[in-house]
Amino acid sequence: MSISRHHTNQRMSQIVVHGDTIYLAGQVANDANADITVQTRQVLQKVDALLAEAGSDNSKILSAQIWIASMGHFAQMNAVWDDWIAEGHAPARACIEARLASPDLLVEVGIVAAC
Repeated sequence: MSISRHHTNQRMSQIVVHGDTIYLAGQVANDANADITVQTRQVLQKVDALLAEAGSDNSKILSAQIWIASMGHFAQMNAVWDDWIAEGHAPARACIEARLASPDLLVEVGIVAAC
């Protein structure tokens, strides 16, 4: 089975497709100064664009890993997430409180999806 990699540099690929499975690198917001709601929206817009490029969409997400800087942001992040995922298409998901690459980043999302 072939493996294709997109938006690749020495360290990582933004998209890896193996067979009928798409793996996205962890996505973070463009505006690290924004609040958790805006950052979550920006992250999910990036996920949408990458999934579309790979021939998929958020209804085909199999698994999501969400890292948030503080569980105090959990409800606000979930409000955006719940508006984004259509009923009946919720993936397997984990949400972990973690220190992210920059102190201004509040959320990062990694996705595995079907083609």
